[in-house]
Amino acid sequence: MKLGLSTFAGVLAASLALTGLAQAETLKASHQFPGGKGDARDEMVQLFAKELAAADVGLDVQVYPGQSLYKAKEQWGALTKGQLDITSFPLDYASGRVPQFSATLMPGLVRNHDRAKRLNSSPFMTEIKKLIEDNGAIVIADAWLGGAFASKKNCITSPDSIQGQVTRAAGPAFEQMLVGAGASISSMASSEVYTGMQTGVLDAANTSSGSFVSYRLFEQVSCLTEPGENSLWFMYEPMLISKETYERLTPEQQAAVMAAGKKAEEYFDKEAAGLDDKMVETFKKAGVEVVSMSKDDYDAWLAIAKETAYKEFAENVPGGQKLIEDALAVE
Repeated sequence: MKLGLSTFAGVLAASLALTGLAQAETLKASHQFPGGKGDARDEMVQLFAKELAAADVGLDVQVYPGQSLYKAKEQWGALTKGQLDITSFPLDYASGRVPQFSATLMPGLVRNHDRAKRLNSSPFMTEIKKLIEDNGAIVIADAWLGGAFASKKNCITSPDSIQGQVTRAAGPAFEQMLVGAGASISSMASSEVYTGMQTGVLDAANTSSGSFVSYRLFEQVSCLTEPGENSLWFMYEPMLISKETYERLTPEQQAAVMAAGKKAEEYFDKEAAGLDDKMVETFKKAGVEVVSMSKDDYDAWLAIAKETAYKEFAENVPGGQKLIEDALAVE
């Protein structure tokens, strides 16, 4: 008996599946952080990949670290168009497309790791996640990072200590506050800060504790202002999956993705606070001066933030005032 081509293909596929030789679909995961060098964001994505493979639902993940697949700020567009499946992504990088995302890097809005965890289940984050989904992505793991200031010139403590310096800030809200304090801005991704300082484009920068270490910024600065008890800088850097990708998965595969995301989130939650300590230890070992911001300094910065970033956000971003109020309402 002769088989038609379509019949033969169906028999072959069934045979491969029965013999365990059918290939799993490979999802592409991209991020900007160094791969295999201890960066907790890379390790979070790698753990997710292992957990998803172990679930045995026909899905594998190929991780592309260090901007090897997409540049840092290109990832949001690729993800929401379905060209990229998964990313670990600083959400504020997409605030040019979704201005409400600037609330996830608003000076002084989070302040510490415990508050960040409480925010995850608040009306504030419910709205942020709705906006993420409305724009073509879905959160599979929450991640907040504390951050710091550093300078080649002098220690950054009170607002007047940054006057005249060219600095990098991760997003528009911080840029507005820093300009209000007398700094000049050079915008770039955290992966570009080292070169910016090395070439003299930058005098100072603020970024996450993890990035300060993984990008070896201790080689370029003379003083670090650690997060401590008065941290202005906290950034939401979740793991996201393309909505287009997620919706074409089977219910079993979707459940496995979310379960693997939960494991990744639990891992990162344990690591997050330790990133601040690791940064301080690494910079001190490298001979960099490390200082803390006093409560008075923090309050002075916050006053500038409220007159610049908070005001701009509330007046010009749809729903901006409510987002700020919802975040501040979290005890």
